[in-house]
Amino acid sequence: MDRLNYKMTVSYDGSRYYGWEHQPNTDMTIQGKLESVLNRMVNMPEKESVTVIGAGRTDAGVHARAMTCNVLLETPLFPEEIREYMNRYLPEDISVNDVRIAAPRFHSRFKAKGKTYRYTLWYGEGKPVFDRKYVTVIDKMPDVERMRLAADRMTGMHDYKAFCGNPKMKKSSVRVVDTINIETSGSYIRIYFHGNGFLQNMVRIMTGTLLSVGYGERDPEDIDGIIASRERKNAGPAADPKGLCLMKVDY
Repeated sequence: MDRLNYKMTVSYDGSRYYGWEHQPNTDMTIQGKLESVLNRMVNMPEKESVTVIGAGRTDAGVHARAMTCNVLLETPLFPEEIREYMNRYLPEDISVNDVRIAAPRFHSRFKAKGKTYRYTLWYGEGKPVFDRKYVTVIDKMPDVERMRLAADRMTGMHDYKAFCGNPKMKKSSVRVVDTINIETSGSYIRIYFHGNGFLQNMVRIMTGTLLSVGYGERDPEDIDGIIASRERKNAGPAADPKGLCLMKVDY
């Protein structure tokens, strides 16, 4: 039996998890849960366990509607049977929505051309009881038009090191963020980020910086200097992870 490359689309509520990637001393990661079920399915010895490769590494507490991943498996099961098996044994806050056979060289991270993230803010009277795990509640209404002006200055091809949460990162921090759209609906402010890739904590730091502009703590024109500085200390605070969701990966 040949080992095939399977492409999967996965949704998860990240509230209980320490992010996508394996972490020492805990099995509460999305990658770990997927691999645990797949190892059980193919009856693989632990030393030869399967490896699920994700399109990105979402932080602790961050959610995904459509994370793409791939895994090499040797199994007689059809793709739909793999999906059914995984959903039977995965926790209720992780869902495998699609499984299909991919090209042998398909790699969910290296082949990705773009990603869309959404950050959701909420401001209003009362509390967003039923959305409380998926929105960040703010205590005053920001000036959204100022945020949009700042967002325009954030887009393009830039060195985004000032918006990176990993001070030890040695790889290039140049990325293309082609659109940042800010939409309002009732008490909700939703910020959509699309780009060819994002640094660690980048969307959350960009959101925190946009909020600081919306609150009048910075001017939209300050974004140019923040980017040019390449210094994390000059950008705003990282917004809470629970408001962030990976919406789509482009191939």
